[in-house]
Amino acid sequence: MSSGYMKNSALRIELKEKIVDTALRAFKSHGIKGITMDDIATSLGISKRTLYEVFSNKEMLLEDCIRKERQDTRNYIKEIWNTSPNVMEVLLKLCLRNIEDFHATNKAFFEDMKKYPRAFASLKDDNGQDSAEVINFFQLGVAQGLFRDDINFAIVHKLLHSQIDLLMNSNICEQYSFLEVYESIMFTYLRGISTEKGARKLETFIQEYRSRK
Repeated sequence: MSSGYMKNSALRIELKEKIVDTALRAFKSHGIKGITMDDIATSLGISKRTLYEVFSNKEMLLEDCIRKERQDTRNYIKEIWNTSPNVMEVLLKLCLRNIEDFHATNKAFFEDMKKYPRAFASLKDDNGQDSAEVINFFQLGVAQGLFRDDINFAIVHKLLHSQIDLLMNSNICEQYSFLEVYESIMFTYLRGISTEKGARKLETFIQEYRSRK
């Protein structure tokens, strides 16, 4: 393989990453519908033709944005896992990260997502991935005395994601904010699976979180 080919390939990968980063920030700030491919090309200082050589349509770009979000979340979990003393702290840090992300995201982003079937399906598929790994994670929480040992985590994990799907698919956010519904789902879920020890840690987190709002 020639060095020229490898260089061009590396440049293309770098360009693709820049496009995804730029598009994801724009979609979250203004909604998906509010951002055109022209807008993205202009903000990057590239031609529309160059953009379409990398992503042939907006939905393909959106799918890559979702994949990036997924990988960023996995990287974050690995990072906090190395510095957190127990699984409850890992969950609460992840929950706080999601809440902060929702604060910074235009609600139109979630509403517009439904208009892109492949991207929306990818987002829903991600909600069901890694279930075995998640269940092992919760079993570790049981061993640490934080979660109850009389719970079938395979069932409650599916129920949680059914609630998240409902949040994404229903009109509930016309009455309540996306953030308020997400908080209600997650805090109620964690209260339900926690032991007294885990509940104390959770309530301390909730009180501190609400005092900062």
